[in-house]
Amino acid sequence: MKVLKLIAVLIGAGVMVGAAQAEELTGTLKKIKDTGSITLGVRDSSIPFSYLDDKQSYQGYSIDLCMKAVNAIQKQLGLAALNVKMNPVTSATRIPLMANGTVDLECGSTTNNLERQKQVAFAPTTFVTANRLLSKKASNINVLADMKGKALVSTSGTSNLKQLTTLNGEQNLGMNIMTAKDHAEAFLMVETGRAAAFGMDDILLASLAASSKSPADYTISKEALSIEPYAIMMRRDDPAFKKAVDTAIENVFKSGEITKIYAKWFQSPIPPKGINLNIPMSPELQAAIAKPTDSGDPASYAAVPNAQKVSTKK
Repeated sequence: MKVLKLIAVLIGAGVMVGAAQAEELTGTLKKIKDTGSITLGVRDSSIPFSYLDDKQSYQGYSIDLCMKAVNAIQKQLGLAALNVKMNPVTSATRIPLMANGTVDLECGSTTNNLERQKQVAFAPTTFVTANRLLSKKASNINVLADMKGKALVSTSGTSNLKQLTTLNGEQNLGMNIMTAKDHAEAFLMVETGRAAAFGMDDILLASLAASSKSPADYTISKEALSIEPYAIMMRRDDPAFKKAVDTAIENVFKSGEITKIYAKWFQSPIPPKGINLNIPMSPELQAAIAKPTDSGDPASYAAVPNAQKVSTKK
């Protein structure tokens, strides 16, 4: 009889602990548990990080990594199923939509910097790139100074646009700086001659050029204007959720799975055109994978990577 009572007490204690743990869920984890769904902020044309393919399906390097976090969160919460919603965002809307609760994870090509950390949080860095200029080879634009008095385009809401606007004033370049709603529109402005150059992260420029009608017509400047560490973005002041996402990404790093995911998007033919960007993992990214960091300080990343080579391999 005493044994039965003891068992009953232990079972009751287990139920109480389980209930207490459930009650301890807060923030985004609680939201996911209560709704049975998670919303990812995705991009339409950030190849190969997050984009729409020819079947109107969102995919990319960042989305693959986000799904690793989603699967880990589903397991942590003990959910038999988790509905994953894809919500398109732009460079201008991604932070507001994160702040107001519309999206839970932003899976695109977003730079983690100290200014943005005042508004949002970031998972460990998953890519390291640099701000450079894409132009047509015939324009003979090799450095920013070559843009004096010319039209430059960048994407609205990006750190690249802010930096280029500042440099325009500091160096008295007299550039006509225009904004585009997304990367595809900005590239089109160079392609059609409305802008002499497109200022953006070199990996995105390389991807856009390689996917264009005439890849050989374009060049990317060797002069790096800044270093840009990419990371999955999430809401601030939600330590439990950040820990869950950080742990998931770090496990992908530790297991070596990151090597396969990277090769899939940067060293293999990717949809929809089967283009191989043929870009090896940089020393800066290798260091960030070996020692995960969510630092938004460019000084935390060794050296600025060299200009990415545009490959037209099919």
